[in-house]
Amino acid sequence: MKMKKYFITSLFVGTLLVASGLTAQKKNKDNVSDDLLRVKPKLVVGVVVDQMRYDYLTRFYDQFSDDGFKRLVEEGFNCKNNHFNYAPTSTGPGHTSVYTGTSPSVHGIIGNNWYDKETDTSVYCASDDTYSSVGTTANAGKMSPHRMTVTTITDELRLHTQMQGKTIAIALKDRGAVLPGGHTANAAYWFHGADEGKWITSTFYMDQLPKWVSDFNASGKAQSYKREWNTLRDISEYKESGTDNNLFEGKFDGENATSFPHKPAELLDKTKSFDIIKATPFGNSLTTDFAIEALKQERLGTDDITDFLAVSFSSTDYVGHMFGVNSKEIQDTYLRLDEDIARLFKALDKNVGEGEYTLFLTADHGAVEVPTYLKSEKIPSGYVDTAANKKRLNEFLQYKYGTVDIVKNYSNDQIFLDHKIVKNLDLSLAEVQVEIAQEVLGYDAIDRVYTANQMWSNNYTSGIPYILQNGYNQKRSGDVLIVLKPGYISYSSTGSTHGSPQIYDTHAPLLFYGKGVKAGSTINRTEIPDIAPTISALLGISFPNGTTGKPITEVLK
Repeated sequence: MKMKKYFITSLFVGTLLVASGLTAQKKNKDNVSDDLLRVKPKLVVGVVVDQMRYDYLTRFYDQFSDDGFKRLVEEGFNCKNNHFNYAPTSTGPGHTSVYTGTSPSVHGIIGNNWYDKETDTSVYCASDDTYSSVGTTANAGKMSPHRMTVTTITDELRLHTQMQGKTIAIALKDRGAVLPGGHTANAAYWFHGADEGKWITSTFYMDQLPKWVSDFNASGKAQSYKREWNTLRDISEYKESGTDNNLFEGKFDGENATSFPHKPAELLDKTKSFDIIKATPFGNSLTTDFAIEALKQERLGTDDITDFLAVSFSSTDYVGHMFGVNSKEIQDTYLRLDEDIARLFKALDKNVGEGEYTLFLTADHGAVEVPTYLKSEKIPSGYVDTAANKKRLNEFLQYKYGTVDIVKNYSNDQIFLDHKIVKNLDLSLAEVQVEIAQEVLGYDAIDRVYTANQMWSNNYTSGIPYILQNGYNQKRSGDVLIVLKPGYISYSSTGSTHGSPQIYDTHAPLLFYGKGVKAGSTINRTEIPDIAPTISALLGISFPNGTTGKPITEVLK
């Protein structure tokens, strides 16, 4: 009897223990699920500011409002030592690297344009003649991401949500929308200026524009930005930039001076080309207007399935190219962009909810100071005489090999050789690469030269060779890689440019903000391919399939 009573008691206690254990397990699982839900944002917003140097953030900081860049810095996480880990540093590779988590050596976008060895022609990073324009009869919509060989963070989010999460990508430049949107975007929109001033897309995404896009195009928004460009504030407050009228800046057609106010006929005439809007800060404002409309009309971030809004501000690049990084125009453009970012924040707070979204902001490349300005301050700099260098190289080729045709093309500071001619001349390709590299190294403004054989044979881990190797794609890149001296460019004598492996082109801002993000900063080196895996880790989804970057652990809660 005692034995029976003991057995029943033991069974009861055991059952209670098992039940409590199962309850604890269920609570643990519920806690994990709750934690994931607490971290998972309703919307991710990726912001790329074209040609934004890191020092713009610090130079103009005191004049920014509390609701734009300062909100990002003071409430978000600032990666102060963030760099592109490859060259060429240009828009196509930049946007692709941000969203794929890797560099051109893997994702294949080795420039905005490049010489294609298979077709013996120059190709554009986003062009695709197999698709047609939507929203215009012009060819400006014949685009797709087909040259990008890997997935993006936006693709992985779409796959993770069984294609239920939306991806919308927006930029003035087609490549600034097409490449971030990835292969699975619901839509990518870009601005077609010319005499139309419309947001357009490609049949890669859809057969006709949504009604809200057509309504926006008919609203007269673009026309409203065809107006005089004067400074946002009194120009006497613009102490963080050079004199207004100088020899280092370009100017609009029809203008006699480089100074404010800018009122060329093309900007004031609402019937003429809308492309000029791109080279004013109003292009960023138009982009913001359209992005906010997309946010509302597509109902992004309004349910528990995470959506993605990719926005690129392109006008900063056009202004930088025309006026240079030290111009009043650049300062005014960033003060106005600060207001646009504040407007975007306000719309996100209202439509998605403060604390319900995650946002990152970075650039697609930096920019060099105008060499003529640097020279005026006795800093070594200058311009490459490309025509003279080509003439000298042709003389060498004719003398050495009996033909100039051994060089097939010159693209993105790379020399492409005709491998068939090299073989027919019974020459060693590796030796020809070295001989041409040694010749070019002696030319003015050339800092160093590397060969494709070096890129194939070594595993560089630092410095310029590391940057070049990350930009070198074995199938698409050239035979000889050229690096100009710091401060030297192949460009006009006014305005700024980019593309090099030098630090002024690689150092770019990187700010994270919102749900799942710690407030703080780091001076540790981070790299552009780290962005996509960081967002993937925050969302708990797969990394893009070519990822070589690493999650920035300091960012994540």
